[in-house]
Amino acid sequence: MSIDTSNPLLDFTGLPRFDLIRPEHVTPAIEQLIADARQVVQQLEVPADKVSWDNFVVPLEESTERLGRAWGVVNHLNHVMDTPELRAVYNENQPKVTEFWTELGQNEALFGKYKQLHGSAEFATLAPARKRIVENALRDFRLGGAELPEKQKQRFAEIQEQQAALSTRFSENVLDATNDFKLLVENEAELAGLPDDVKAAARAAAERDGKTGWQFSLHFPSYFPVLQFADNRELREKIYRANATKASEMGAVFSEVEKWDNTNNIAQLLKLRDEEAKLLDFRSFADVSLEPKMAESPERVIEFLEDLARRARPYAEKDLAELRAFAKDELGIEEMQAWDATYASEKLREKRYAFSAQEVKEYFPEPKVVAGLFGVISKLFGVRIAPDEAPVWHPDVRFFRIEKNGQLIGQFYLDLYARQGKGQGAWMDDARGRRLTTGGIVQTPIAYLTCNFTPPAEVDGQMQPSLFTHDEVTTLFHEFGHGLHHMLTEVDELSVSGISGVEWDAVELPSQFMENFCWEWDVLQGMTAHVKTGEPLPRELYEKMLAAKNFQSGMQTLRQVEFSLIDMHLHYDFDPNSQKTVQDLVDEVRSKFSVLIPPSFNRFQHSFGHIFAGGYAAGYYSYKWAEVLSADAYAAFEEAVEAGGGALDETGKRFHREILSVGGSRPALESFKAFRGREPQIDALLRHNGMEPA
Repeated sequence: MSIDTSNPLLDFTGLPRFDLIRPEHVTPAIEQLIADARQVVQQLEVPADKVSWDNFVVPLEESTERLGRAWGVVNHLNHVMDTPELRAVYNENQPKVTEFWTELGQNEALFGKYKQLHGSAEFATLAPARKRIVENALRDFRLGGAELPEKQKQRFAEIQEQQAALSTRFSENVLDATNDFKLLVENEAELAGLPDDVKAAARAAAERDGKTGWQFSLHFPSYFPVLQFADNRELREKIYRANATKASEMGAVFSEVEKWDNTNNIAQLLKLRDEEAKLLDFRSFADVSLEPKMAESPERVIEFLEDLARRARPYAEKDLAELRAFAKDELGIEEMQAWDATYASEKLREKRYAFSAQEVKEYFPEPKVVAGLFGVISKLFGVRIAPDEAPVWHPDVRFFRIEKNGQLIGQFYLDLYARQGKGQGAWMDDARGRRLTTGGIVQTPIAYLTCNFTPPAEVDGQMQPSLFTHDEVTTLFHEFGHGLHHMLTEVDELSVSGISGVEWDAVELPSQFMENFCWEWDVLQGMTAHVKTGEPLPRELYEKMLAAKNFQSGMQTLRQVEFSLIDMHLHYDFDPNSQKTVQDLVDEVRSKFSVLIPPSFNRFQHSFGHIFAGGYAAGYYSYKWAEVLSADAYAAFEEAVEAGGGALDETGKRFHREILSVGGSRPALESFKAFRGREPQIDALLRHNGMEPA
């Protein structure tokens, strides 16, 4: 097949050429890659007496990998550097890509060949990773509609295309509504309570728009400090309401732009998912979603979540009673509202534990945190992280390499700051997976690590590095956990190396596991330096942070349970064709499980990208499910410390060997048991959250 390397999206000889990629490159590249892959598929469809790994699986994976990598680059750019031109070509090509993957998943000839390989004498001789790939492929063909009659296949393909378009529109609406909102404050007195670096960022935002004053947006580093620190209750209410109603019918009150309302997108997605499940002869979309996951049924997930809610509720009720009493007695807020809760919580934390989040933040300048994180990873897994060079999509982006015993084993892009045109939140995505090529060369993995932290700002005439809250430090460690899972793999088969092939409800294990190190004294000593004095975090402040670690953990646990139950019920026993609305179900779940019920105008589901645009549909429970695994896994480190070791000892090598290195080459439960020596237990999770095991 011919490859036009003058098109940077068609050059697979090295790293993506982000400095050269333009929107006009997308359509010709994607069309050529789809055509090339279809040509290989046609050749593989021809009946053969003998189907082997080398003559069937290898050529199929190689042809589709190029398309996946190129589209991955386009998809990534669309999320981090959104422009009208890029969005247009993305939306133009997404249906073509979706159509290709759908027809591949329904290809009966390929399905038949996988069955032929599975039933052959060669299958018994395959390595476990390859056996798992074949078994996963057979499952995925069934879930992809390969066994459906032709007419139903066509409808299934239409459903996939429509879902892809609706999910994209959902994300675009959230991004556009986020970018549209700008709140200008002209009187500095109205900003009482806000930290200097937050005000400096707001002033810089106003200046960029040619305005005088302080401008706030709905990007997290901008709006959240207002909720957390602003003494001005009216200001808090304005920004809370704007954030809680974005991309909804209620949001039009502020933006006057109803085209960003996600109500219909949500309704249509739920209908299409339900129809997809019925076509595949499943009871619900939740059953489809759970087929490749650890959890055995929606009922089991709901039981797990409700049990967790039952255990957390007494703690949550106590948290809320204390918060309301404090707000009334100390802050003069007679009736605490949703926009008061974060502010009152911060004030209560300050009083109870004698420190503020802002005080802690001054010990976490970005350069020190990043260097400290790299140091933890190096000690824990015996690797070296060093700066590297690569074309990038924005000047803020940095590139690094990971080496072990002097050999390159992985690379990653680090994109830390919030900006216009960049999707909200934090995530890891893979730019390239590890595999052993037909030439016998190991293709090393590459990851994208993306966050939305506050960029460096000028304070008192001096450029100050970005200062991270401790929560942001935890987020950084979390995303690196995903990245390590992807980059430290030792599996040579693309479909099960790194995070590929890992059950979705286990994929959060390494990420949540890494968060624990943010609370270790030895670790914090190496990753803190006061922005003015350079002094590391004092022991006294650390002890206060530790004492406050489980502050309001009952309420936080219930909040995650609430989101997970809303997701599961929407995809399990909610009839999207009935008169009952999504808001009705949200209100129902909240009335049963929430202690702090948001105001009636709250439309959080309209920006709930995890389940409507991010692959977590009927899977949001994974965060709590995997937290059981991660807390129990980290308990092995705690036990090692009690036995006289350190937090960073041989246990890290075992975690690498049994969890990270094996990727998806075996069931996640087997990997956990190989590391821990037994089945997972919930006790460590409850203990880490300050709740007694039952």
